[in-house]
Amino acid sequence: MRLRSLLFVPGDRPERFEKALASGADAVILDLEDSVAPANKPIARARVHEFALSHSGETALLIRINPLTSPEFEDDLAALSGLHPFAIVLPKAEGAASVRKLAASLTSAFPILPIATETASAIFEIGSYREVSTSLCGLTWGAEDLPAAMGATAARRTDGRYTPPYELARSLTLFAAHAAAVPAIETVYPDFHDLKGLSTYLGRARRDGFSGMMAIHPSQIEAINHAFTPDASEIAWAEKVAAAFAASPDAGVIQLDGRMLDLPHLKLALRLLKSAGQ
Repeated sequence: MRLRSLLFVPGDRPERFEKALASGADAVILDLEDSVAPANKPIARARVHEFALSHSGETALLIRINPLTSPEFEDDLAALSGLHPFAIVLPKAEGAASVRKLAASLTSAFPILPIATETASAIFEIGSYREVSTSLCGLTWGAEDLPAAMGATAARRTDGRYTPPYELARSLTLFAAHAAAVPAIETVYPDFHDLKGLSTYLGRARRDGFSGMMAIHPSQIEAINHAFTPDASEIAWAEKVAAAFAASPDAGVIQLDGRMLDLPHLKLALRLLKSAGQ
């Protein structure tokens, strides 16, 4: 399935669960980690378990657990008993070793979506995710925990772009996802009132090779879905390129509409058609 938009919902706010499902998001992330205060985590586990149990097989439900090193981790695992979520979101992941540890701790085999950049150590492990690609449903990153851990005053410039250290983390995640042949998921845009800024942010994400994005508010979903859905002109171009190469199967280079196209153009065309469901 496509993962254009993944909407976070705090696990202790069950009144928002149905609204999230109705938002149009491709997937909903029921959160047991950062959006839930420590005192509320037990009730969040109960509400998430109840909701996921009664909505199995509907809109893709993911559950973000607490980090592997957290004292909450074992209780989160117990809360997953009997559930069949679409995937588990793993925060504070540190490469393939973290994925293997989580997979070994689960009673059922669920796909895993690691958040790959939330600790300084994690940066040096990003390339290892291709070793566990069959366990992944994608790869994403975070721009909040890492600067907090490092004592940085900000991760973004005034125009919304990332400062060099965090742009590096973003780029490494993008490359690692493609190396593992899994979807590259852009991190959240925190200001959900700023739809103009979101549009600019989405333009960069789509341009750079991300195929989806996480969201923190339903108001962001329409823009995210639109950004990661090829428009009619893109699909028409991709169909022409694919057809031209199909007509000349032994050609490494073809001429189309006055341009010379080679195999990278065909790969792009096929990727566009796949993302459009063709």
